[in-house]
Amino acid sequence: MHVLIVEDDPKTAALLTSALRQEEFEVSLVADGESGLQRALGEVFDALLVDIMLPKRNGLSLVRELRHQGRTTPVIMLSARGEVEQRVEGLNAGADDYLPKPFAMSELLARLRSLLRRNVVHKAAVLALADLTYDVGTRETRRAGKRIELSSRESLLLECLLRAEGRVVSRRDIIVSVWEYDFDPGTNLVDVYVRRLREKIDRDHTPTLIQTVRGLGYALRLQP
Repeated sequence: MHVLIVEDDPKTAALLTSALRQEEFEVSLVADGESGLQRALGEVFDALLVDIMLPKRNGLSLVRELRHQGRTTPVIMLSARGEVEQRVEGLNAGADDYLPKPFAMSELLARLRSLLRRNVVHKAAVLALADLTYDVGTRETRRAGKRIELSSRESLLLECLLRAEGRVVSRRDIIVSVWEYDFDPGTNLVDVYVRRLREKIDRDHTPTLIQTVRGLGYALRLQP
């Protein structure tokens, strides 16, 4: 597995590089956000570890542009800013996970492996509703035959709703399934991602499939 580290602090970069190589990861390292973005767009990586406070381009901007370009490479964001608001900001920018500094290397490795496992093709399966199709193995999403680019979290959210077979899925269940949190952070994180997914899945299409069930959660279905 090839991991790109985007970190400008030499000590942190050295520790991450050493730990990942001991676990037999292939590691590339850059020290500024602009170089990190160009490497991430120009090469194939299995995951990115991205600091927020970077020269030339900060980590939030890097991830936003990466997602804007349609790249779904898993990203763990690292930052000394560990408040809930900052974590939500990182996730809303398109990161798949957020780890505040200082962190235990064992936790980072566990989270990294968890992200990588999600991107391994375990079985070929296509979930479908109306003219919407989702390939579980490749995460390729199409509506009326047109390909739709989704981030990793958006793909997991879509899969969660499709697997519910039209049933209402609560915000808490979505958080457990998509973010693997065992608690509700009390933010609008789920609403933000549902809004993004709805914009991609339902815009300019009939019928609309993603439905809000007030006070209960969300459902992907043809009828209320």
